[in-house]
Amino acid sequence: MNTLRRWASCGRPLLLSTGSIPIASRFLSTTLVRHSKLTHVDDAGNAHMVDVSDKPPTQRSATARGRVLMNRETFDLVKQDKIKKGNVLAVAQIAGIQGAKNCSQMIPLCHPLNLTKVSVSLRLVDDLPGSLSCAVEIESVVKCKGETGVEMEALSAVSVAALTVFDMCKAASKNMRIEDVRVVEKLGGKSGHWKGD
Repeated sequence: MNTLRRWASCGRPLLLSTGSIPIASRFLSTTLVRHSKLTHVDDAGNAHMVDVSDKPPTQRSATARGRVLMNRETFDLVKQDKIKKGNVLAVAQIAGIQGAKNCSQMIPLCHPLNLTKVSVSLRLVDDLPGSLSCAVEIESVVKCKGETGVEMEALSAVSVAALTVFDMCKAASKNMRIEDVRVVEKLGGKSGHWKGD
């Protein structure tokens, strides 16, 4: 119990296990929960979908990026459209768009949104340092007019596109790495314009 108190006092998440089933701990400090800025946690420490019904709809947009690193041999197959499953970039682009549209089905506390634009672009890069010196770079821009932002949709688009690149190419080589998936810019809402490094 002392261990549980120590974890609760520092606000770290704790998983308990009954057999093979993990159970979320409720040993969070009441003070920490009450003053938390995490909007998906209520005063009792329970997860919940945020009520946005009183927020005015505004134009929202978010841009996310990421990349899939690979070796030269795999990269050349992608570039020359010789991957057996088909055109890697075309399939990954469509998959990324689908990923943005299905974000609320994958991320449990995301609101279903009426997206007005989803774009996914992929670019081949072959001048990186290291053994995985090539990459498929991915960028997604998502827009809507609504009460909440579209950062998660943009991240979902990039992530699903990257996973699709991996799936399409894994027969050629499993030595690939998905990395650096992040939001680089968002517009709209109460916090306005934000741009990352």
